[in-house]
Amino acid sequence: MGLVQAAVGSIGGTLADQWKDFYTVPDGLAATAALFAAVPRGTNAGRGSNTRGSSNIITNGSRIVVPEGYGLLLMQDGAVTAFVAEAGGYEWNSNDLQSQSIFSGGGLFDSLVRQSWERFKFGGQPGSQQAAFFVSLKELPNNRFGTQSEIYWDDGFLNTQVGAITRGSYTLQIVDPIRFVKGFVPATYLQPGQVFDFTDLDNAAAGQLFNEVVGSLAPAFSHYTNDPAKGNRITRIQQDAIGFAASLSDAVESAYHWKSDRGLVIVKTAIVSIEYDAQTREILKTVQRADALAGARGNSNLQASVAAGMQSAGENAGVGGIMGMGIAAGSMGGLAGLQQPVAPAPAAVPAPQAAPTPAADDPIVRLTRAKQMLDSGLITQADYDAAKAKALGL
Repeated sequence: MGLVQAAVGSIGGTLADQWKDFYTVPDGLAATAALFAAVPRGTNAGRGSNTRGSSNIITNGSRIVVPEGYGLLLMQDGAVTAFVAEAGGYEWNSNDLQSQSIFSGGGLFDSLVRQSWERFKFGGQPGSQQAAFFVSLKELPNNRFGTQSEIYWDDGFLNTQVGAITRGSYTLQIVDPIRFVKGFVPATYLQPGQVFDFTDLDNAAAGQLFNEVVGSLAPAFSHYTNDPAKGNRITRIQQDAIGFAASLSDAVESAYHWKSDRGLVIVKTAIVSIEYDAQTREILKTVQRADALAGARGNSNLQASVAAGMQSAGENAGVGGIMGMGIAAGSMGGLAGLQQPVAPAPAAVPAPQAAPTPAADDPIVRLTRAKQMLDSGLITQADYDAAKAKALGL
């Protein structure tokens, strides 16, 4: 009975596999799909009867349509035999006996008699395996990364160790499909109906990539913030998607050899958040204050601080408090002594000789400074009158 069943199966399968196939991408494919088998279209709008062909045999003369942004990977008995990187329609042509067809010039004897005999020896099944896979050559989005605890790196700008919790996403690209399939994709995905997706939570290979990215974040942050071309500014990371992606890709390649072993690279990143630890936040506050007090802006802030201090002293201790700040002694020289952002004098004009500074206890000097402070609103009229009476000995 088994021999009869094998004979019937071999003849029926041989006849079914004589039809040419038309292969395209499967329906309902996710945008993040990286690798998937081409599927035959046995019917279209109710027309066609090519529905019983073998799933692991591609008949000679069959057409495979490659869409834009994808490559076509051909396999014979588990081995990669060809790769096409350009979009368009292609025709399958193999020397394998199982691919012979009377519709593509294979001849009646080879296409029917010899195929039937070969399949009879394998219990009615084809003794060969052929497959066509589409490989995405586009950027594959929505690959997420994140840390549950702080990562630490040495920051060149802050000149100390920095710690932060961060999360975001990146895009992947397959730059070497053959290396990707041979060196990384598990065999379970090299079957009809399977889809390799980096965002699939059940994909153990994709989970390994996630762990390797997280392990590369610290050296990536260090590489970026210690790069003089980036101004050593940690704040630029969230604004420089491509620049930080290059740092992250370099860190991943250095530690895990994604490109050289797996044919993968990181193209762009999007950092959603960076939460610094308490020590780093305090350091950043100090750096921000130092930046605010640098240059002309620092002079303005300093003048405002001194003026506020003078006003407070005048309100709390009258003119004596103001004089006690060193104005009467001439140590500050009034507000005019503070540095102002002025244009430099022409080199050809000699600088005027400064007049001798009058004695600090000269009544005229004291009254002049008090009048300047009154005009600037730093003291009241009553304070000025008191200073005037004291200077004149009234």
